[in-house]
Amino acid sequence: MIDRAGLAAFLRRRRAALQPEDVGLARGRRRRIAGLRREEVAALCRLSADYYSRLEQGRGPFPSERLIASIAQGMHLSLDERDHLFRLAGHRPPAKDATSYHISPGLLRIFDRLTDSPSEIVNELGETLRQTPLGIALTGDNTRYAGPARSAFYRWFTDPAERALYHPGDHDHQSRVFAAAIRKAVTLRGPESRAAQLADLLLARSREFPALWREPTVDLDLIGDKRFAHPELGALELSCHTLHDPEQEHTLVVYTAVPGSESYNKLQLLSVIAPF
Repeated sequence: MIDRAGLAAFLRRRRAALQPEDVGLARGRRRRIAGLRREEVAALCRLSADYYSRLEQGRGPFPSERLIASIAQGMHLSLDERDHLFRLAGHRPPAKDATSYHISPGLLRIFDRLTDSPSEIVNELGETLRQTPLGIALTGDNTRYAGPARSAFYRWFTDPAERALYHPGDHDHQSRVFAAAIRKAVTLRGPESRAAQLADLLLARSREFPALWREPTVDLDLIGDKRFAHPELGALELSCHTLHDPEQEHTLVVYTAVPGSESYNKLQLLSVIAPF
């Protein structure tokens, strides 16, 4: 059963405790209130300001699990805080495992500061959870997919358009990296996991994947130099850097270029086509 008074009080306290810089917003000179405004939190949680206001006032409709998950992520809650929010809303908290899409506050704080780099947060199945505007400008909006196609691993082996973004000379290596990542996830999660389901799908739908699946490699990494074939900017050579969150098995991926290089200059042009 929903605890409307408790939910409203929790949301008000969390909003008052959040500062603009905590969630990637500019403070501005005219800010006179402690914490964030309701409309700012609503935008972060992808809700209407009216709907969020009613929740803080202890009224309004019964919020769904999906809506509560959006609020938990938008307010940068920890896993324990997220679980508390779910209980206040009358829902059972999601499992704390690698299937969770909830990003830790620490990783989000780092991500929110990467405004000048193409960056994304992905889980162990290659599903993109967040992208910076420059990240979208580099590879497209990878959060728009649904079903198995949410996984970049799945798209790589089933959709030729996914490979068009990368230099043809790197395709074989990338295939082995992705196959190794899936094998590692299946080993960790077991035969009933989403990772195992993904492997089964690719064994049935990809001509290339079965041969790679029989290889024993599990330790290939995503880091290193990446050669992109951007549809507007042409060839880019970027360095790939990662930061791993072991609790949620999420990885922050950041792309950079050598200052003064041709790719560095092209990277600056991404801001022109980025969806700011």
